[in-house]
Amino acid sequence: MDHRTLYSIGDLARRTGLSVRTIRFYSDAGVLPPTHRSSANHRRYDLTAVARLDLIRTLRELGVDLASIDRVLADEITLAQAVTAHAEALDLQIRVLRLRRAILRAAAKRNSSPEEMKLMHRIVQLSEAERHRLIDDFVDSTFGNVDANSDLLELLRSAMPDLPDEPTAEQVESWIELAELVQDDDFKASVRRMAEHQAAERADGDRTGLHHELTNHVRDQVTAVIAAGIQPASAQAGPVVSELVARYADTFGTADSSEYRAKIGIRLSIANDPRVERYWHLIATINGSPTMTTLAPVFTWFTTALQHHPEP
Repeated sequence: MDHRTLYSIGDLARRTGLSVRTIRFYSDAGVLPPTHRSSANHRRYDLTAVARLDLIRTLRELGVDLASIDRVLADEITLAQAVTAHAEALDLQIRVLRLRRAILRAAAKRNSSPEEMKLMHRIVQLSEAERHRLIDDFVDSTFGNVDANSDLLELLRSAMPDLPDEPTAEQVESWIELAELVQDDDFKASVRRMAEHQAAERADGDRTGLHHELTNHVRDQVTAVIAAGIQPASAQAGPVVSELVARYADTFGTADSSEYRAKIGIRLSIANDPRVERYWHLIATINGSPTMTTLAPVFTWFTTALQHHPEP
């Protein structure tokens, strides 16, 4: 063989910029077998081996593992198959790194202790099925065995937190807060009271649904009077209360009365737990959906106005 076409490991090192130790490692690993041995048993490499080393170097710089490179060079898999598999592995690593970054940013924002950060990490690492089961357990503990509004129950069970593969810090923080919220005994007791109140109304014959139109009407009317500066205790609030109660009475098939106004007040006070709105806000943030406008000021104004205008 013409010695001028052969290269020593030192020649390859100078040609490629790789260290002699690295090239020797590739050779010992079997991915860069020597083309020839000199009389002194020194390894020699031809131009094909040089090209092979260039490919090895490129793939290693891209992070492809040595076993996959060996399979490519042995024609067991194609180059496309190897880099596709590696790209998919990188996608997974990137998702994990982004998730860790989001957890760290959320922890920094919350000024979490090491114990809290460990808990946050464990909560975020829950699988989709485990996240859904956490919500199912919450619904079961609050609405289970209670003949509450079936439409609301269906909505609760269908609105599941689907944390993206690459969540933002806000989505991670929202999921952590949601997980804490649905395990809070006081919040569960509050929602249980709502469910039991609905069950009592259904026992009295109420079979209506979620009342979106009624809620939107109350929101629009009360938002307008709040913007106009009308106080719930003022005489101007009286006609507003009468109109809203009439809308309630029409929806539920009854008539305005002092007893009915008191009943609406109780209904609103039980429903007006700000944590319920927070629950829906967190679900929307996690799922990347639009968040709903808060109704707390509306219900607070209406409840107070009912107290000051108890008679039709």
